[in-house]
Amino acid sequence: MDDLDALIPEWLTLPDVAERLDVEVSRVRRLIEEGQLISLRRGSPVVRKVPALMVTEDGLIPHLAGTITILRDGGFDDEELLAWLFTADESLPGRPIDQLRSGQRGEVRRRALALAL
Repeated sequence: MDDLDALIPEWLTLPDVAERLDVEVSRVRRLIEEGQLISLRRGSPVVRKVPALMVTEDGLIPHLAGTITILRDGGFDDEELLAWLFTADESLPGRPIDQLRSGQRGEVRRRALALAL
């Protein structure tokens, strides 16, 4: 868990995500269930939180859901998946999450598919 805190300094509670997306908290829960977002139980008291970088001013990061699906299908659990998304990859360059935020899904997907095999 501490390693993830080093990689992901900012987390949002589900109500915070709902406010950013201008939806009800139940919709945020559904997005998590559908694999469009990832939440982990964190903090004190322990509550479900989403990495802040998964949400933009305009909504969810484009192509995030597909990348989550590829990695989950490849056997990644949510912590491993988040660690991969938020760890710098010199060959990208940068972190996969930043590439997705900038709309660059191709290389991220190729690497995810290679890992999932």
